[in-house]
Amino acid sequence: MIDYATILKENPNGVLATQDGQRVRTRVFQYQFADGNKVYFCTSSEKSVYNQLKTNPHISFCTYPQNFDPVLSVDGKAIFSDDITLKSRVLEENPMIKEIYETADNPIFKIFYIEAEEIRTFSFAEGPKTYKL
Repeated sequence: MIDYATILKENPNGVLATQDGQRVRTRVFQYQFADGNKVYFCTSSEKSVYNQLKTNPHISFCTYPQNFDPVLSVDGKAIFSDDITLKSRVLEENPMIKEIYETADNPIFKIFYIEAEEIRTFSFAEGPKTYKL
């Protein structure tokens, strides 16, 4: 199994794909941390992505280093959490997010994780690989 948590930590910015009705939507997103096969992110309940995730939780996050080796995709279901300890961790580890939401109990501050079902990678040396979790 690939150490996907390290790849995500080294390359936290990527593209999150969601379903919006019949359309796929992508946007730049930032990985926060991983715990087992839970890959955490955050957003605002006032953004359209929040409603998209609530309506259809099947998503994919893709990131890669500058040399594209490897490209990493995490696929699974988005699950929201109100765990104040996890929200506090996001704020402590990311000052830019803390600047936006200020406190873990901010009602619009939402965290979610991808319950990773599949990790896909691609590298020029090894080609594509799929890891089922």
